[in-house]
Amino acid sequence: MGQSGGREGEIEAPGRPGMEPRWTTSAKDGVGTALSAASDVWFTLSHGILDEIYYPRVDQACTRDCGLIVTDGRPGGIFVEEKRATVSQTRRLAPGVPVFMLRNSCPEGRFTVEKRIVSDPCHATVLQRIRLIPGEGMGGLRLFVLLAPHLVNGGQHNSAWLGTYKGQSMLFATGDGTTLAMACDQGFLARSVGFVGASDGWQVLRRHGSLAESYERATDGNVALAAEIDATQPVLVAIGFGRKAEEAAYQARASLARGYRQAEEDYGRAWRNWQARLAPLDLEWRDSPPNFYRVSTSILRAHESPHFPGGSIASLSIPWGGSKGDDDMGGYHLVWSRDLAQTAGALLACGALQDARRTLDFMRTVQEADGHWPQNCWLDGTAYWRGLQLDETAFPILLVDLAHRHDAVPERDLPRYWPMVRAASGFIVRNGPVTDQDRWEENSGYTPATLAVEIAALLAAAELAERMGE
Repeated sequence: MGQSGGREGEIEAPGRPGMEPRWTTSAKDGVGTALSAASDVWFTLSHGILDEIYYPRVDQACTRDCGLIVTDGRPGGIFVEEKRATVSQTRRLAPGVPVFMLRNSCPEGRFTVEKRIVSDPCHATVLQRIRLIPGEGMGGLRLFVLLAPHLVNGGQHNSAWLGTYKGQSMLFATGDGTTLAMACDQGFLARSVGFVGASDGWQVLRRHGSLAESYERATDGNVALAAEIDATQPVLVAIGFGRKAEEAAYQARASLARGYRQAEEDYGRAWRNWQARLAPLDLEWRDSPPNFYRVSTSILRAHESPHFPGGSIASLSIPWGGSKGDDDMGGYHLVWSRDLAQTAGALLACGALQDARRTLDFMRTVQEADGHWPQNCWLDGTAYWRGLQLDETAFPILLVDLAHRHDAVPERDLPRYWPMVRAASGFIVRNGPVTDQDRWEENSGYTPATLAVEIAALLAAAELAERMGE
């Protein structure tokens, strides 16, 4: 099937390695993930399309974007790219439930695309249920799906190919030890892979209105996948992930077999159950925008990784992504202890005590031996940037105090966190109050924001020290 099971074709796409890879916008209209340890994928949305998909950790982006193109199949004819040339509307299924319904309309009335997007709680798969609605008198429209892999946290040195799994046609891409597979419940009418800017599906469709040029393989570069799907009926497209091609294909095929309805029901139920445990602050904040509270809490929760309990990245985005390439792998999908402490503080305010407690356990695990936390780090604790910001060592101390005041950490459990607090406060005393960087990485010295957090943290640490008899 894939690279390990024999090649389907030998036609290599021209134009290696393609354009320099870039990411997409960080102005997101939605982020989502299934609250299930069996589904280790996260997705983001903007401009009416699926953007980055993260797998198997929330700090590892594996795609740039996945969108649609509508043509009439003729060279020089209709060519409408969904993300650039339609009017988009994005809605959530329910307050605090990140199931998204997208409606993208051609301004000239030629068609409307309706999509529903979730990740499958039982599999490492993102599902898109797609329906093309032609405008009045618009027959013969053709629909194509384009997917840009960036495996993992980078668009260079990826490879793509056409293959099959158990007789089902799929498209594959691999890079840095991770593979994705794209499949459709109705099958594909045509498929191709290529190098971005040279032989990718966008270039071919722009020239011909169809995949008149088809390539089976694109090796070691910035690659893209393209396929034609049946525009006459609703279709379900699955993007599955795994270490090997067979695993990714299995995930995609299993999700197609389960079907969209079951995936959405399971996904929505888990989110509603989580929301039901929160304090009903939305009933108190009647002057706030509709659903503001529930949307905010779902976004906070969606940034945690189940394989690193309590580990939440700063944002499912890559700021200024259109100008960012492989030389800047981090983006905002990294852990900042300051951001993480503030996330946990918000969860405490919402009544999500267990979620906040997990954050403390994560912080305790990734604390450095000398008591500080890195400027930022990957979920496994590996530092990325190497600056030192003393407020990021102080905020976790304040979080222990806050968690205790909210009963997330009862009195009997305080000794578990005292070694973390003792080490952090010692580091502040030895190295402060001057900080190498303030919170915006632009200034050093005596900065008011850092001083305030240091002082408050040392007072909280002193109170805890008395409790511990030190």
